[in-house]
Amino acid sequence: MDPLLALIGRDQPLFEADVREHEEQLRELVGGASFLVIGGAGSIGQAVVREIFSRSPTKLHVVDISENSLVELVRDLRSSIGYIPGEFRTFAVDAGSREFDLLVENEGPYDYVLNLSAMKHVRSERDPYTLMRLIDTNIFNTERALQHAVRQGSKKYFCVSTDKATNPVNMMGASKRIMELFLSHHSHRIPVSTARFANVAFSDGSLLHGFDQRIRKRQPISAPSDIRRYFITPKESGELCLLSCLLGENRDLLFPRLDDQLHLISFEEIARRYVAQLGYEAWPCESEQEARTRADQLIPRGRWPCFFSPSTTSGEKEREEFFTTDESPDMERFCSIGVLTLPECGDPGLLERFHREVESIRRQPRWSRQEIIRLFNNMLPEFRHRETGCHLDDRM
Repeated sequence: MDPLLALIGRDQPLFEADVREHEEQLRELVGGASFLVIGGAGSIGQAVVREIFSRSPTKLHVVDISENSLVELVRDLRSSIGYIPGEFRTFAVDAGSREFDLLVENEGPYDYVLNLSAMKHVRSERDPYTLMRLIDTNIFNTERALQHAVRQGSKKYFCVSTDKATNPVNMMGASKRIMELFLSHHSHRIPVSTARFANVAFSDGSLLHGFDQRIRKRQPISAPSDIRRYFITPKESGELCLLSCLLGENRDLLFPRLDDQLHLISFEEIARRYVAQLGYEAWPCESEQEARTRADQLIPRGRWPCFFSPSTTSGEKEREEFFTTDESPDMERFCSIGVLTLPECGDPGLLERFHREVESIRRQPRWSRQEIIRLFNNMLPEFRHRETGCHLDDRM
C-alpha cells in the first residue's frame, strides 16, 4: 500500500477512475494547447504542472515568485518524466508585477491560464499588512490574470479555491469566497472554472509538512487533538485542477465527493501514524516545554516527544465542507467528483465598492485589521469570523 495513502487512512486514489475514463480526451486537449501556470512551483502548482507536462503540451510556461522552488520543479520533471517536444520554460516573477504583464503580452497567447497562486494560511490574518497582501494575491491578482486571459482570447481561465470558502470563518477562506464572486462576475467574458478541495497532505507549510521538518531537525511534534480534516494527495490535487480546467463547463466548481474513500481524520492520529511509520512511538507530553526539553532523552530510545492539545486559535474551522445546505451539487457527472455552479454576484456594484474601499484603506498612513475584517463582512453577510485572541504563531 502507498505509505501516504495509509497515513491519511485510504487504500485507493480518489480520482483514478475519472482520470482513466477521460484520459484520451485529456491528452488530446493538452497535446494541442499552450498553458500558462501561475504559482506553478507551490505544492499544488507543481502537481498541476506535472499533470500537464506528462501529456506533452505544445507550450507550458510556469510563473512563480520562488526561484528556488522553480529550480526544484525543473529538476523533478527532468529526473522523472524527462523532456517533451513542446516548449517548457519557467519565469521567476511576481504575478502582480509589470514584469508579469510584459511576459504575458510578449510570450503569449495561451489557450489555458491556470492560477494556483494563493496565500493559504490562517496565520496570515494576524496583521493588516499580511492581510493586504492576501487580498492582492487571492483576489486582485486573480482578476488581473483573468483580464490577461480575456485580452488574449484564452479558451479557459482556472483559479483554485478552497473548502474554507464554504461558510468561511477566517479571512483566508473569505478571500477565496470573494475570489469566486469575481470569477463568476467575469464569466460572461471568458469561460471560468475552479475547484475546492481539502488539505493537501505534506504541501509546503502545512502541518504535515511541519511534521516532516520537525523529524528532520529532531524536534518535538505538536498538533491539535480536536481538529479533524479531509486529506488528499498532491497528485490528486493536480488531477482535480486539471479536470476542472479542461473538462469543467463555464462557472463549474469541482470538489471531491465524500464517500467511504474520503473521510475525516484527526491531526493527532496522523501524527501518531507518521511517527510509527518512521519506527518511533509517539510519546505524549504534558506541555510544550516538556516536549522540547525531553527530545534529546526520548528520541534515542525510540520515542518521539509530541504535544497534543485542544485548538484555541482564531479562524480555525470546526468542520470542513465543500458546499452549503442551500446548494444542490451534481453528483452524477463524475465518479468521485461533485460539481457546483458558481453563483452569480447579485450586485456587481458590490465588487466595485470592494476595490475602492481596499484602495482607500491602502492610501491611509495606518491600516487597521478590524477595518479590513469589517470590509469582508460587508462583502459576505454570511461571514462569521472566529476570533479567539490566539494565533498559530503563538503555538509551537
